[in-house]
Amino acid sequence: MALPYPATVTMHPFPPEPPRRRGLLRLVAGCLMAALLAGPSGAQAPPLRLQVVGSLADVRLYEQYERPFWREELPRISDGKLQADIVPFDSSGIRGQDMLHLMRLGVTPFGTALLSLVGSDEPELAAPNLAMLAPELSTLRRVVQVYRPHLTAVLKQQYGVEVLAIYAYPAQILFCTQPLPRLEDMRGRRVRVSNPSQADAMEALGAIAVQIPFAKQAAELREGRIDCTITGSLSGNQLGLHRLTQQMHPMAISWGLSVFGANVHAWEALPAEAQQVLRRGLARLELAVWAAAGQDTEDGFLCNAGRPSCQSGTPGSMRWDAISPQDEAVRRRLLAEAVIPGWIARCGEGCRQAWNTYLAPLVRIFLPEAGPASGGQAQRPMGAP
Repeated sequence: MALPYPATVTMHPFPPEPPRRRGLLRLVAGCLMAALLAGPSGAQAPPLRLQVVGSLADVRLYEQYERPFWREELPRISDGKLQADIVPFDSSGIRGQDMLHLMRLGVTPFGTALLSLVGSDEPELAAPNLAMLAPELSTLRRVVQVYRPHLTAVLKQQYGVEVLAIYAYPAQILFCTQPLPRLEDMRGRRVRVSNPSQADAMEALGAIAVQIPFAKQAAELREGRIDCTITGSLSGNQLGLHRLTQQMHPMAISWGLSVFGANVHAWEALPAEAQQVLRRGLARLELAVWAAAGQDTEDGFLCNAGRPSCQSGTPGSMRWDAISPQDEAVRRRLLAEAVIPGWIARCGEGCRQAWNTYLAPLVRIFLPEAGPASGGQAQRPMGAP
C-alpha cells in the first residue's frame, strides 16, 4: 500500500480596541515598548533581547524548531548581538484568539498567531487553510504563495503586524473507528472538528460535526461519543488514536498554519542590521518547519500502520485506502458548494473579491458577483472538473 504523501478587502486604520481592559493593556504596552526600545547606557552596547511568544507548547514545531532558533540560533547568527526569550502562547496566559489584538497594542512585540484561532474574529485570514482546499502539501505551498501578499497587507494595515514567517503544521486527516473506503461513507457518523470550515465539509457529507478540544478527542472516541475525528496524522498517534480507531483516510482535510510577526513599531525600532539578520534566519526556519510538516505527516501514517520505518511514534495496525478519483471529485464539490459559501457567509463580501483575485485562478473555482441571481453561492467555471 503506497504512502499517500511523498517522503481585496477594504483597508481601514487600526480598528479601535474594545473598552474592556483597554487602559490596562495600553499601560502594559507602553512599559513593554519602552523596555524593548531602551538604548544602551554604556559605551559598549549589550545584546538586544527580544520577547517572543511562540506557538503551541509540546509540539514538534515549538520544541524542535522555534525554541532552539530563538535561544540558540539567533545569538549565533547575530554574533551575540541579538538574544531572545520565548514562551509558547498556551503557557503564557494568552488566549490564541487575542494574539493579534495584543500585537497591535504592543503588549506582545513579537508573536505567533494560529490562523485557525484568529480566523474566528477575522475570517479572511482563514482562507489559506479552508477545509478541502489543499489535499497535499504541494498545493498548500502554492496556496500560501499566492495568498501571502494579501495576508501580509491585511495584517499590516488592520493590525499593525509585520509578517516575518508563515509556518505549516502536518496534515489533519480522518481517523475512524469503522472502515472508511470513501469520503461519502461519512454520512451519519459523528466526527470531531476543530474549525468552522471542517464542520461545513463534514455536514455537507451528511456527518454530524462536533467541536471538541484537541486534548479530549481520545476520551470521546473511547466512550463512543464520536465515530471519527480530524487531527494530525502524527499527533493522533501521540494521543493513542492508533489504539482507538482502525481506519485513516489519507486526504488532508486541512492543515495548520500560523503566522509569526512583529508589532510594526517594535520592528521599525530595530537597527537595520538586526532586521536583516532576523529576516534571513526566519526564512531558513520557515523552510525547515515546512519540510518537517511533510515528514511528520508521512511518519504519522507509517507509525499508525505499524511500518518498520516509523520514527517518531508508536506502531499501530491501522490501514488506509488510496484516494480515489471519486474522492477527489467529492472534495472539489464540497469545496465549491459548502466550504467556500460557508466561509463567505462568515467573512463578508470583501472576501469574495479576495478569493477571486488570489485563490480562484489556482483552484479554478470562481465566485459570481453577489446578487439575487447568484444567491452568494460559489460556482465552478466551465470546463473545470
